[in-house]
Amino acid sequence: MTLGEKLTLEPLQTADRLVEQTTDLGDVARDGEDLGAQPVSDRGLDLRRDRCLEPGGGDRECFDLVARALESSFEQRGFRTAGRCVGDALLGPFESAFIHGRRGYSQRRMDTAVLDYRLPPELIAQRPAEPRDSSRLLVYRRETGEIEHRLFSELPDLLAGELVVVNDTRVLPARLRLRRASGGAVEVLLLEPVGADGLWEGLARPRRRLKAGEHIGPVELVEPLGDGRWLLRLEGEPAGEVPLPPYIRETLDDPDRYQTVYARVGGSAAAPTAGLHFTPELYARLHPVEVTLHVGLDTFQPVRSGRLEDHELDGERYRVEVAAWRQIEGAERVLAVGTTTVRVLETVARTGKLAGRTTLFITPGFPFRRVDALLTNFHLPRSTLLALVAAFVGVERMHEIYRVAVAERYRFYSFGDAMIVL
Repeated sequence: MTLGEKLTLEPLQTADRLVEQTTDLGDVARDGEDLGAQPVSDRGLDLRRDRCLEPGGGDRECFDLVARALESSFEQRGFRTAGRCVGDALLGPFESAFIHGRRGYSQRRMDTAVLDYRLPPELIAQRPAEPRDSSRLLVYRRETGEIEHRLFSELPDLLAGELVVVNDTRVLPARLRLRRASGGAVEVLLLEPVGADGLWEGLARPRRRLKAGEHIGPVELVEPLGDGRWLLRLEGEPAGEVPLPPYIRETLDDPDRYQTVYARVGGSAAAPTAGLHFTPELYARLHPVEVTLHVGLDTFQPVRSGRLEDHELDGERYRVEVAAWRQIEGAERVLAVGTTTVRVLETVARTGKLAGRTTLFITPGFPFRRVDALLTNFHLPRSTLLALVAAFVGVERMHEIYRVAVAERYRFYSFGDAMIVL
């Protein structure tokens, strides 16, 4: 380009691809008795080597965590602790701008391997912290790149006028353990209602042995939808168990510990886990605004494709009240509690629709329009949730933060500790 030549910059396109994929429930156990998730260690995996975890199928009935080969290597660099910078904070805006493409990520396409990281299995939390707000909180400040280590109970002291927005969905008792007329065990996971007349979409196993028209307890199998999904007819309301994630191997004594203290709108197959840290007293101090997204397979389904752009979502139902959106729209800064809340806010900011079904897939390079700060847990490798975190802080900074979290022995996943990006 010669001196004085005009340079035309085309505007970046927004990532409005409103994008879920089925999970594999596997087969019923040969003894037909125990349908619970198996301990990770029982699967014979060495998680400290070049591997990562993702839900998958197996030759047993459990929701397996299977190993995937680590497709990229990362330098073994020193961990940075409180008061040290994570990466170069000045690079964040450039990274966000220049890798943004039509679907919200690099035009050169992005390998799913960028979402791999190493996690010692003993850091997967099996029980929630007691009390709820005694969990640890990693604080990352984008402007300086500094990390602090705090407690979740200190959250109000960290905020500077941000409007806190939470997802008030409630997890349904949607895991049904049933018996066929022959005595064989069947497990059904209800995902969401479909129209009227008691119709639901759900997952059922053993998927190779079930037939349309079969009645199993309160469930009628109406039509197979593929990959273990069924159109079901349920008699009455869901009356099973709260479905815990497969990596939680211990029995939960109090099912309400897998509900947020502000959960009020039933409809989810999994909890918005960033909100599990709030006590009623802490919640009251922050005066949050509530939105609703019913968590389904979109949220916890792993990215199995080699490229992020090849992963597709079916969508999850959301709703925002008019008064709530007015508050959110007029706020100077918004703190989204959880990745599901982020998806609601960014969907409404783009479409203007306060209710519907969002398939927004947020990946690195995504231009955030309404979320200024993020509170979230530590997520599984190769998950859409981790992709969202990488989009918010940048890929390299995400990896640095997670390395620090591992070095500092933070607890990971649903019952684990939290991080906040300010």
